[in-house]
Amino acid sequence: MQYSWSIAGGLVNRLVAALAHSQESVTAMERRMNQRFQIRLPMTVRWTSGSSVGEILTESKNVSSRGVYFFLPKEVKETSRVEILLTLPHEITLAGPVRVRCLGRVSRNECKDANTVGIVAQIERYEFLRGSDEYAA
Repeated sequence: MQYSWSIAGGLVNRLVAALAHSQESVTAMERRMNQRFQIRLPMTVRWTSGSSVGEILTESKNVSSRGVYFFLPKEVKETSRVEILLTLPHEITLAGPVRVRCLGRVSRNECKDANTVGIVAQIERYEFLRGSDEYAA
């Protein structure tokens, strides 16, 4: 299934509207330039850090239009490139699940415990994938 930019923009607008509707009150400390939404979406994260490459299945803790917060079992160097593959559910798209590929960089690590690191990734661009495509050119 191929999406035009107008359809893609509509999907993003529906995602933001659905998230805004489901969000509870936000404290002043949680207000940011780009509002964050507490939503857990399963995702695959791939990263490169120097000569090492990693991939893991995880889920988001929160998302905004410019970034995503998730957990990994180890730290990833700040500025490392990340690729995030996630699926927007049919409740958001109203047209069936839609796969999205996001490309960005790690902007912060937060050590939670010995085996868990919170990762903040800034999204630089994204694209909607067709069918079972995972890697877009």
